[in-house]
Amino acid sequence: MFADRAKVFIKSGRGGDGHVSFRRELFVPAGGPDGGDGGRGGDIIFEVDDGLNTLVDFRQVRKYVAKSGEPGGKKRCHGADGKDLVIKVPEGTVIKDFETGKVIADMSGANRREVILKGGRGGQGNMHYATATMQAPKYAQPGQESQELWVMLELKVIADVGLVGFPNVGKSTLLSRVSNAKPKIANYHFTTLDPHLGVVDLDDGAGFVMADIPGLIEGASRGVGLGHDFLRHIERTKVLIHVVDAASTEGRDPVEDIRTINEELRSYNEELIRRPQVIAANKTDAIYSGYEDPVERLRKAFEPEGINVYPISAVSGKGVRELLYGVLELLKNLDAKPVVFEKEFDISSLQAGMNLPYTVERNEDGEYVVEGPRIEKMLGYTNLESEKGFVFFQNFLRDSGVLEELEKAGIEEGDTVRMYGLAFDYYK
Repeated sequence: MFADRAKVFIKSGRGGDGHVSFRRELFVPAGGPDGGDGGRGGDIIFEVDDGLNTLVDFRQVRKYVAKSGEPGGKKRCHGADGKDLVIKVPEGTVIKDFETGKVIADMSGANRREVILKGGRGGQGNMHYATATMQAPKYAQPGQESQELWVMLELKVIADVGLVGFPNVGKSTLLSRVSNAKPKIANYHFTTLDPHLGVVDLDDGAGFVMADIPGLIEGASRGVGLGHDFLRHIERTKVLIHVVDAASTEGRDPVEDIRTINEELRSYNEELIRRPQVIAANKTDAIYSGYEDPVERLRKAFEPEGINVYPISAVSGKGVRELLYGVLELLKNLDAKPVVFEKEFDISSLQAGMNLPYTVERNEDGEYVVEGPRIEKMLGYTNLESEKGFVFFQNFLRDSGVLEELEKAGIEEGDTVRMYGLAFDYYK
């Protein structure tokens, strides 16, 4: 089964918490703080695997979570780092943010391995907070939270040339004749349900990669049938070959077929229609004399637009060589690098999400109530009765954006801030 699209959940590991402990040994009556640091959380890494050509595995497993870092320990022991999670994908996989559809990474070309989500940093143990005036700090830093994201994986084939056209016009037959590809061929609509790639070798070492894009139908750009699944594979191709049934063996008008396909390409992605095109007028060996020459009709309709028409027979091979060399000339004038999609989604925007969410609300008594799991956790770690501990907590509120949110909510000096049963007066 071929699969070229999958929605998955990814989450990096959170950092381990710093530890609060004090040195307790015989003959050492005033041992100082010795709480160790927490370990780093594991990253989420995507890596190209040349042995894969489908996303079918992601239909079975949809959740990928890296290991979290271990908490620090006594005697300055550092917590173990969480193990990174490496996710293998086929080359050509585009990773997008599911909510916005923006590109996070394109696993193509030189981009073989990329860290998508960073694990949280480990928290510092209380040994880091000892000073001349505060020699026994009873607080440590919690580990940084993980990043998480729903992503859409889309596999877009990497080919120089794409064969497009309605079903049963001979695309698979043409690909099998000119390359090493062996697609299944039969006289049924939608026989080809997944793209096939083939390498076309020409004289003097010249050649290119050709893809047989499954047959399109009218309305494909709106998702009719498997339209979107097929159209996304055209996005990487540099040259398009419209394969049409010039003999109209199924009663279709080849000129209207090309107009229809081009309109579907324009509706899906305006840039596709601007790419170089040629027309392969196939099945010329089945054209009956006595009627208007369909090849001449195609030339009159499209050559004024700069689209060359090549009469061919994919079955006998007639005219195929001229078609291939015509395509090769077009490719020589184009950038040899594969089409790679630029990044659109800034992962650093998730940095704020590494601090667990919190709420800032005003109650009936006019107090500003701040709540959130990380704030509650920090309160449990911090000795607010000491001046150093209170400053430490204030810095945390500033760095996590809580103070900024309070100011946006309209807090003024002297107003009360309440956090889990504790009340503070707000002063800048």
